[in-house]
Amino acid sequence: MSTANGSDDPVIRQYRDQISDNDLKIVELINKRIRLVDQLWRYKAEKGIERFNPEREQWMLTCVTRANKGPLSAEALREVYQAIVKVSHDEARRLGAG
Repeated sequence: MSTANGSDDPVIRQYRDQISDNDLKIVELINKRIRLVDQLWRYKAEKGIERFNPEREQWMLTCVTRANKGPLSAEALREVYQAIVKVSHDEARRLGAG
């Protein structure tokens, strides 16, 4: 007899393990992105260059949208990407680059 949440089912456990592995990779990549934004903004500050580049962000959104093979919809991708950009900016500010 299995439990109501399926925790003893090996197939469910395997899917959950794979999801957890991906979640950890996502966190690692977001942290890497934040560090890069922090470094970029510090460099731009040294050179007197405006840190925000809306054209670059739009270009990147277009690029990731074109690269998306689904099942993530274009609208959902836009939401996720904009959230990642916002968090990256907020965290770079918190680190002192902004």
